[in-house]
Amino acid sequence: MARDVQITFDCADPAALAAFWGEALGYRLQDPPGGFASWEEALEAMGVPPENRNDASAVVDPGGSGPRLFFQRVPEGKQAKNRVHLDVRAAPGLDGDERMATLEAEAERLVSRGATRLQRHEPEPPLGAGHIVMADPEGNEFCLD
Repeated sequence: MARDVQITFDCADPAALAAFWGEALGYRLQDPPGGFASWEEALEAMGVPPENRNDASAVVDPGGSGPRLFFQRVPEGKQAKNRVHLDVRAAPGLDGDERMATLEAEAERLVSRGATRLQRHEPEPPLGAGHIVMADPEGNEFCLD
């Protein structure tokens, strides 16, 4: 039996990182629990102190097919290169100059939202289609592929 997965990010600012990844992937903030119009209302009713209301956040695929991304506040900063990272499929089915132009446009869009561009890898046929290495606003590496 296949299992669902959730991707968890340790971070300093869960709300901000959730907003970035929601924008990057076309995801939306997870709805608050039933009976509440907002997360603020739900957290208030649950007795969560204001200083802890940004301890976690999550975004979900509006179509329901992609994994949930969960963001949890941790005290320590990022220490080293990610051993696991996301490949954001921004140019599926494209090759050569068209592919790289599409990746460049997406890189520019994400930089305007807080990402950092790290490195461009040119196409190297037959197996290397080309990609751009990026970092999210907290330094987590990901690739535009």
